Amino acid sequence: MRTAVPDKVIDTVRRRAEEISSAGPANEQLGRLDDAAAAVLRESGVVRMLQPATHGGLEAHPREFAETVMEIASLDGSTGWVAGVVGVHPWEMAFADPKGQEEVWGQDQDTWIASPYAPMGVARPVGGGYVLDGHWQFSSGTDHCDWVFLGSLLGDADGSPGSPPTMLHVILPRSDYEIVDDSWDVAGLRGTGSKDLIVRGAFVPEHRTLLYEKVAEGRAPVEAGLSNPLYHVPFSCMFPLGITSAVIGMAEGALAHHLAYQRGRVQITGTRVKDDPYVLSVLGEATAEIEASRIALLDNASRLYDAVAAGREVTFAERAANRRTQVRAAWRAVGAVDQIVSRSGGNAMRMDNPIQRFWRDIHTGLAHAIHVPGSVLHASALTDLDIEPPQGPMRSMI
Repeated sequence: MRTAVPDKVIDTVRRRAEEISSAGPANEQLGRLDDAAAAVLRESGVVRMLQPATHGGLEAHPREFAETVMEIASLDGSTGWVAGVVGVHPWEMAFADPKGQEEVWGQDQDTWIASPYAPMGVARPVGGGYVLDGHWQFSSGTDHCDWVFLGSLLGDADGSPGSPPTMLHVILPRSDYEIVDDSWDVAGLRGTGSKDLIVRGAFVPEHRTLLYEKVAEGRAPVEAGLSNPLYHVPFSCMFPLGITSAVIGMAEGALAHHLAYQRGRVQITGTRVKDDPYVLSVLGEATAEIEASRIALLDNASRLYDAVAAGREVTFAERAANRRTQVRAAWRAVGAVDQIVSRSGGNAMRMDNPIQRFWRDIHTGLAHAIHVPGSVLHASALTDLDIEPPQGPMRSMI
C-alpha cells in the first residue's frame, strides 16, 4: 500500500507526464537531461523519496520508489534512469557522518548527488583523511548534481592499493572534480549525460568516507543508529533497484507506444494488425512478460523490506536470490521489447518514432554491470545447492 506523501510524488509525475515525455528528443540532443526535465524531477520530489527525514526526505518504502521510477521511465528512458540512479544516493548518504550530511544538505535539501561507485581511483591516507586521484566513467545525471559518491581503492602512503583491496565510498563537492563534457557519445540513454569525472589530488576528510564493506554487509546503518527498516534493506537490493526499475519502466513505455502505433496500423500485406493472429499472440506474450518483470522486482523489494522490518538478518543466500530475480526481471523485460519491436515494422525505426528510442535506451540499460547474469546466477545456484558460495570478485554484486 502506498503512503500519502509518496503518492504526491507519483501524482506530480503523472500530472507533468507530457512535459517529461516531450523532453526526450531534447535530452538526446543535449546529451544530458534538459534543464526543464531536471526541474520536473526536482519539483516532484522523487530524488528525496529515500532521503532521511532529518534532511527533508520522505523515507518512502523501496517499492514506492521503484514504482515512481518505472512511471517516469515509461515516459522517457533517460529521465527515468537519472531518477533511479540519483534517487538511490540519498539512501546511502543517510549512513554518512552527520557532519557530511550537513555539508551536502544543510543549505539545500534538494541537492543531488551523482556517482559512480566503481573503484576507478585510489585514496591515499594523510592526516585527517585522504588524497584522492582517479578517472571515473558513467556518472549519470552529473550535470545536475553538486556532489558525488565515488568508489575508490584504499592505497598506502605511496598510493598503491593493498592486497586484498579495501574499497571506500568517498563524497566530494563539485569543486573537487572535473566533468569531461565530451565523454558521453553513445547509442542509448544519451539523455542521461553519464559523463566521465576526473579527480586530481582532492583532499577528502575522514567524515566524508564510508567503508564499502560496512555498506554492503549492512553494518553501516546499524552504526549510524538508523531505525527505519528502509535503511536496513541490503545494498545489493537498493543499489540495483533504481536501475532495474528504470529498465522495466522503459519496457512499459515501449509497449505503450507499440500499442498506440499498432492500433490502426495496416501492414504492407493489407492485413490490419488487429486481424493478424501471429502479431497479436506475440503482443499478448510480451505484455505478460513485462508485467511479470514488474511484479517480480516489486515483490522482491517488499519481501526484503518485510524481513528487515521483522528484525531478521538477510542471509547471503537471500541476497543472491534477490539479485537473481532482479537480473532476470531486466532480461525478461528487454526480451519482450525485442519481440514487439520486431513486429512494429520499419517505420518504428524512424527517429521521430519514440519506439526506437525506448529500444536503444533499454538495451543500453541492460548493459549496466548489475545486469550481467553470470556471477549472480552462479552464486545463487551454489547457495541453492548448499555449497559454499564463491569468494572475492564473484561476491561483489551480491
